[in-house]
Amino acid sequence: MRIVYKIIRNTIVLFLAVTILWVVALRFIPVLFTPLMFIRLAEQAKEGKDMRLKHSWTSYKNMPYYAATAVIAAEDQNFVKHHGFDFKAIVAAAQHNHEGGKMRGGSTISQQTAKNVFLWPGRSWVRKGFETYFTCLIELMWPKERIIEVYLNSIEMGDGIYGIEAAADIYWNCDTEDMTRMQCATLAAILPNPRKYSAENPGPYVRKRANSIFRSMKFLERNGYALQK
Repeated sequence: MRIVYKIIRNTIVLFLAVTILWVVALRFIPVLFTPLMFIRLAEQAKEGKDMRLKHSWTSYKNMPYYAATAVIAAEDQNFVKHHGFDFKAIVAAAQHNHEGGKMRGGSTISQQTAKNVFLWPGRSWVRKGFETYFTCLIELMWPKERIIEVYLNSIEMGDGIYGIEAAADIYWNCDTEDMTRMQCATLAAILPNPRKYSAENPGPYVRKRANSIFRSMKFLERNGYALQK
């Protein structure tokens, strides 16, 4: 029994040490690959498609500040105020889903960053537990600017397209720093399903959502809920 206890204790200590060092390292090191990127490559190979992975890291200082404002307006309007979890949004999403209709999530940008960088896609309670753990770690160890920087560099923005720099290049043949407000709003508009919706040739839904995000961006900026550079 004592041996079992020792093994469990050492496993927990090792897990904590490795994951904390991992999170600390990624505060300073660019995130060049994520588990989702490899999963998508495997899916492409299985389906007999050409393997495509477009991703380039760009620093937060090279992004227009409204790139961050766009995803905050679209995904997590309380990002600058919460500490990783927006409990009001979680409750509202749960009530909405209970009443039926289109499923809606309550994940914050911090939670999505933790999931994208450290974990695999899925809805199991085990994965959700790890997501909660890593969300707490990055909120403790990373400034908000770093969280949004990693998010904008790692999020899926099309089929085989990851991060805002690759999206800007492929969709508009420009660098991130040259993107317009509406281009940033359009990218944010496709995030619920970036392999279904197009930022390059947006349909009525994406155009409507982008316009709504564009208006929300101005509201956030006026009321101090946007990240400033």
